[in-house]
Amino acid sequence: MCGIVGAVAQRDVADILLEGLRRLEYRGYDSAGLAVINNSEIQRLRRVGKVKNLADSVAESFPQGGTGVAHTRWATHGEPTEANAHPHMSQDRIAVVHNGIIENYKELKAELSEEGYHFSSETDTEVLTHLIYKLLSQGECLLKAVQTAAKTVTGAYGTAIIDKQNPDVMVVARSGSPLVIGLGIGENFVASDQLALLPVTSRFIYLEEGDVARISRKSVEIFDKNGEQVERKVNLVDAKADSADKGEYRHYMMKEIYEQPTCVRQTLEGRISASGIETGIFGQGFEEVVPKINHVTIVACGTSYHAGMVAKYWFEQYANVSCSIEIASEFRYRKFYVHDGSLFVSISQSGETADTLAALRLAQEQGYLSSLSICNVMGSSLVRESDYHFMTRAGTEIGVASTKAFTTQLVSLLMLVLTIGKHKGLPAGVELEIANALMQLPSKIENALLANKEIEALAEEFADKHHALFLGRGDQYPIAMEGALKLKEISYIHAEAYAAGELKHGPIALIDAEMPVIVVAPKNDLLEKLHSNVEEVRARGSILYVFADKDAKFQSEENVRVINVTPTEDIIAPMVYTIPLQLLSYHVAVIKGTDVDQPRNLAKSVTVE
Repeated sequence: MCGIVGAVAQRDVADILLEGLRRLEYRGYDSAGLAVINNSEIQRLRRVGKVKNLADSVAESFPQGGTGVAHTRWATHGEPTEANAHPHMSQDRIAVVHNGIIENYKELKAELSEEGYHFSSETDTEVLTHLIYKLLSQGECLLKAVQTAAKTVTGAYGTAIIDKQNPDVMVVARSGSPLVIGLGIGENFVASDQLALLPVTSRFIYLEEGDVARISRKSVEIFDKNGEQVERKVNLVDAKADSADKGEYRHYMMKEIYEQPTCVRQTLEGRISASGIETGIFGQGFEEVVPKINHVTIVACGTSYHAGMVAKYWFEQYANVSCSIEIASEFRYRKFYVHDGSLFVSISQSGETADTLAALRLAQEQGYLSSLSICNVMGSSLVRESDYHFMTRAGTEIGVASTKAFTTQLVSLLMLVLTIGKHKGLPAGVELEIANALMQLPSKIENALLANKEIEALAEEFADKHHALFLGRGDQYPIAMEGALKLKEISYIHAEAYAAGELKHGPIALIDAEMPVIVVAPKNDLLEKLHSNVEEVRARGSILYVFADKDAKFQSEENVRVINVTPTEDIIAPMVYTIPLQLLSYHVAVIKGTDVDQPRNLAKSVTVE
């Protein structure tokens, strides 16, 4: 959520800041602003709505200056208004941008108000801004003021501050909300996501929890939570500056749906072959941990949680270990039982999901055997704080509704199942069967994508719908849940998913001619049971949309629309059957005229609780 970009350079930085904000639009926001220091004065512009609105204002006023900060805001405290937009200022001297939530802002606001500070917004960030100014006015330098303020506030923050009396310096601080420093030649930058800075640098430093840094054109000084100066590793990121380009596609989401065959190949490369799963792919020393694993606890949110639900079926069927799957935001706030020999697995596309990170930190205090993160962003907090990590290699995912991150998470989890299963009695023949199925998966996804035009035409029937039900059985039930999530995320149609056998235990009361029912129906051991469930729906007048293996004995007829899916091995069917559901949600959203890539109220990287 939200986005931060900052720069200290010899050239004017307004355009750099704007480009950075454009690249962070995928994170979700409702207002945008920037501030630059020009001749010892701060020029600030803020606008509600898209970054384009801010860019238009910048083009009119031409703010000049080599030191500046910019921000896209996703409203938490206060409505999306210009007064609540960042940067916030105090006494026209400092400008502050901030991601996260200051939990004790009410107490601090009361104290500052008594001391005569005026508040022009409803935000918690303005409290932080006045607090830093107060410390400056008491004689502290900007660095010391931020360090002291960091010890005074509680909550999560990633923040960048500029001071017109120190125009060549920017100070940044990180606690619970990511910040990365970009290193240039005679100029340096900061952002909440390295993607924002790829046009200007490929060298990055990831700040650790509690770090505060002083950044100038020629130097970066980093201090840890104890105030000690420290060195942090410089990372070279091999990424193209045009990775955020939609290319020939109308939306990022569609581009990312079609990238899935390539992404899966990247996930598999060097990790699996016709001989089975390779050793050492989960990190040095992990193979010694595996024999001790008796249980797997998976913790995740949203789409990643659905990936974990599928993996539960796999762990118990193929790896011969019990598995529990937890919603991160719930796991943190209940008493839980730690199984002997339990591996803690966290899943996150960004590696900065606040609830998942907090769950990992809690688990590390509770006696788990070890921790493993499955993530798409190298250098993210989740990756750095886990004992082991496994990169999905999906590439940058811009669309808020996750697609390629989901399928590559499933592939990654299945490789973890194979790695553990080898030590838990998985027959060598089964390992080879699964390995070969995974190697065929990219071509299976390519075949599934061939149904795009048929699904696009089908989506027209959802134009006037307000509700939908998704049904699946076995490991297709989480896929039905993921399909329902995609539809409601981007089309705003209320959608729910059920294990098909549960339909008669209550939800069948909702079935009528206005309730479309979407069914995923691979040819597997549960197919006959699924047929019975479908007949229950059909008898009550609903229109059925069945995504089925051509040998699954479903036929299109009145009130039944059948879309054939390429015949697929059971083990990889969840990845294949999610493709048509992604396409359906996409085309329905386009028909509905919603903002496909940036749906309302949502953010790509959820860095607040």
